[in-house]
Amino acid sequence: MSEDAIETDYEIGQDNVEIMGLDIHNPVFVISGLMIIAFVLITLMFQETAGQAFNDLRPWLSKTFDWLFMGAANIFVIFCLALIVLPMGKVRIGGKDAVPEYSYPGWFAMLFAAGMGIGLMFFGVLEPVYHTLNPPLGVDAANTEAARAIGMSATIFHWGLHPWAIYAVVALSLAYFCYNAKLPLTIRSAFHPLLGDRVWGWPGHIIDILAVFATLFGLATSLGFGAEQATAGLNYLFGTPSGDGMKVFLIIAITGVALVSVLAGLDAGVKRLSELNMILALLLLGFVIAVGPTLNIVQGFFNGLADYAVALPALSNWVGREDLGYMHGWTTFYWAWWIAWSPFVGMFIARVSKGRTVREFIVCVLIVPTLACVAWMAVFGGTAVDQYLNDGYQGVAQTVNDWQPELSLFKMLEVLPLSGITSFIGIVLVIVFFVTSSDSGSLVIDTITAGGKLDAPVAQRVFWCVFEGLVAITLLLGGGLGSLQALAIATGFPFAIVLLVMCVSLFMALRKAER
Repeated sequence: MSEDAIETDYEIGQDNVEIMGLDIHNPVFVISGLMIIAFVLITLMFQETAGQAFNDLRPWLSKTFDWLFMGAANIFVIFCLALIVLPMGKVRIGGKDAVPEYSYPGWFAMLFAAGMGIGLMFFGVLEPVYHTLNPPLGVDAANTEAARAIGMSATIFHWGLHPWAIYAVVALSLAYFCYNAKLPLTIRSAFHPLLGDRVWGWPGHIIDILAVFATLFGLATSLGFGAEQATAGLNYLFGTPSGDGMKVFLIIAITGVALVSVLAGLDAGVKRLSELNMILALLLLGFVIAVGPTLNIVQGFFNGLADYAVALPALSNWVGREDLGYMHGWTTFYWAWWIAWSPFVGMFIARVSKGRTVREFIVCVLIVPTLACVAWMAVFGGTAVDQYLNDGYQGVAQTVNDWQPELSLFKMLEVLPLSGITSFIGIVLVIVFFVTSSDSGSLVIDTITAGGKLDAPVAQRVFWCVFEGLVAITLLLGGGLGSLQALAIATGFPFAIVLLVMCVSLFMALRKAER
């Protein structure tokens, strides 16, 4: 099977039934939709009980299955690096004559905005400061230079090769089986080499249902972070209310904007918003570099990369660790979050990556975003650490000690010039990242539940966009950020196993294609 389509009896839409404008694909839409509706209703009816259950679930999963999350993430990195150097790296997505549909700037903007936008805004200042004050791997916090080095390394670890390898595995699998094997753009298609035509039966239904849940709860976690930060920022700047009512209002308002973008489609909606956000992010980045500790920021970028490379083996190891607070409280959650997000980001990247070779794809999706994340952390996090260590400014450190993570970005900007304007730009960035994540996620879930169709009915897109917002609201009211994180880990756990099997299936397909 070089560039030939996989022979299959499946026809897109063969079992689809349209009911009230919804494209019901086999049981996937019905089961996913009903279970999500039931989850929302039950959680809202029993908020206190649900919140306690969610908060108990997270530490149990983190401690019990840390080996699975840590080991799987390492395997994904090794697998992607191997694809770069193996002969199968020359296989082109879409066939030998395929050409890219998007320029490099447009492509990078979309995959970066969809992949990590809200997370970088929320954790870009918080995490380097937190890990400098509470360094992992047994480093003494009193040794400020060592603490700074491991603090930045520990942060880059969560935003570097490992998360982007997770995304790359899913994105490459979906892109190859859609554009080369001519199968529907849905998660089940990636398992055809292993399951054959059984992927169109219940094994495939289960895979796609797991993908829907992972995507929805992973996305809800990000939307919850966005709502927390936007609410805190508006309260900080304008004195608006900061309670749950305001967070719910913001989620509803931004979901409404996302609906407009969803209806506009990929090129008119998501692409334009992604490019807008990239421009705003670069402007804010450039401003902080210009008015902040410029030399320290530049040095921090290169030192951060070097320190990350040195600390990577120790940070990746889960055996005999004593810094369990870091590993369970941060790393395990991150790996589960990225895995839960991977169907969403992976399918979105797959849709915009036709025409790239496997090698080009992996390098661009793995290396370039990692460097961008390092730069972001060096600028925002590095500036905040410098303010604390060199200038004696306690603003960000105090938010860490008081555990007010949503305020960390604004506290860092507080002592820079034009803080009111830059803080407002930060809020706009959070909101637009919020919108791009919501509308991109709606398009992805819509595609999965419609059996890979790219033109599913409008009513179905609306349904998923609305319920993304409802799930985020439900989890915020039923336990806050702890609930959001617990559900991300819970859905990421089974999907980690799915992704490991996906690596095997993709390798089998690419090995045949290179012959």
